[in-house]
Amino acid sequence: MSNILAIAGKELRSYFASPIAYIVIGFFALVYGYFYWIMLAYFVQISGQMSPMGPQAININEHMIRPLLQNVTVVILFVMPMITMRAYAEEKRSGTIELLLTSPVTDLQIILGKFLGALALWAIMLLVTVIHIGMLFIYGSPEWKPLITAYLGLLLLGGCFISVGLFISSLTRNQIVAAMATFAVFLLFWVISWISSIAGGAWYGDAASFASIVDHFDDFAKGVLDTKHAIYYVSFIAFGLYLTAKSVDTERWRA
Repeated sequence: MSNILAIAGKELRSYFASPIAYIVIGFFALVYGYFYWIMLAYFVQISGQMSPMGPQAININEHMIRPLLQNVTVVILFVMPMITMRAYAEEKRSGTIELLLTSPVTDLQIILGKFLGALALWAIMLLVTVIHIGMLFIYGSPEWKPLITAYLGLLLLGGCFISVGLFISSLTRNQIVAAMATFAVFLLFWVISWISSIAGGAWYGDAASFASIVDHFDDFAKGVLDTKHAIYYVSFIAFGLYLTAKSVDTERWRA
């Protein structure tokens, strides 16, 4: 466990040793702040139109926080490739991959360390949004339990994207190629749910809806902690890390 935490700490520090972390966090905070402002303005507008009793008469979780956090899933499409693109591609480009693979740590420890390092950066990005949410508690009274459930869903969703990004990064030494391929795969998992809307109840429509990574976030955004969605995300992460392990194992034999 100490080796995993050491690698995770090294990965997290490496993000902040380069402009990547600052660019990604800044971009995420800027876009999130824009969505926050838009949804807050919309909430204030419908509050005045729907009830003379003021905004407290309307559920702020349902009409503002939920659509706000659903918009965050769109931002993930763009920020996650920037986080994961360098995980293995940079190691290969700089030639340090041989040192890493011959070090006294297992492939599993390396993969979990890199995964936890990237996940920690994603958690830091989510912490930035606590400032915005905290303002809602100062001037309103949101329900905190659905909010925690929604953030848990975002953390698991980010973990799924990170596991896939690590696998793709392990396949190439070019960070740009890794980022573009990761974005393409993410986009596929995003739009696959559209098949269900035109399937007319066919079996492949249900299969597409189940495979869609963002559809499983809907219940989390509502504040509903359904074990089937949690199991899906954990299984997705495990499968992505398994593919990464196979790819790294192949690289070890080549080395």
